[in-house]
Amino acid sequence: MIPFFRPALNTTDFTAELIFWLREELADRVMMHGVLVDIYGEGVLITGASGIGKSETALELIKRGHRLIADDAVEIKRIADRRLIGSCPEIIRYLIELRGIGILNVKELFGVGSVKEQKTVDLVIKLEVWDGKADSYDRLGLNEEYMDILGNKVQLNTIPVRPGRNVAMICESAAMTNRQKKMGKNTAQDFANRIGK
Repeated sequence: MIPFFRPALNTTDFTAELIFWLREELADRVMMHGVLVDIYGEGVLITGASGIGKSETALELIKRGHRLIADDAVEIKRIADRRLIGSCPEIIRYLIELRGIGILNVKELFGVGSVKEQKTVDLVIKLEVWDGKADSYDRLGLNEEYMDILGNKVQLNTIPVRPGRNVAMICESAAMTNRQKKMGKNTAQDFANRIGK
């Protein structure tokens, strides 16, 4: 006796679904330490040393109406040549850890609109302790940095952190700027052209 499987879908639809499923299941993947948040439709991966304030920044962003995808461990898959998809391991999905408070369930505290299952990784923001030197950081935004993730180059912004800086607002601005660049508008370059640099 030979087993015979017959899908409910027609051949074209079944083949398309099967290819999509295989592409996702067999994709190259990596686990990264950080927080992935959907900010204005941009998938922003916030990285940095342990204790720098990644989860606190994510919590402030969630309070501002943005969505959490993953905290602490972000699984990134390369679905296509230029597409990276970030998600959260099932065991810590919707959870965020804050030192001094413990584990919070974002979905229960802020509602279903505050979380998302997965998101493309469009921008990486690296938080680091301010070294006190003003010339250590790009002030105009002309020098573009990138991070290599599974062979794909992702825009990288290094943000110095010190007391009094509103890191959540800076992340929002970075996400909007990244989105603007995708739409062909580069304010830093326009300014440089204006002053003849």
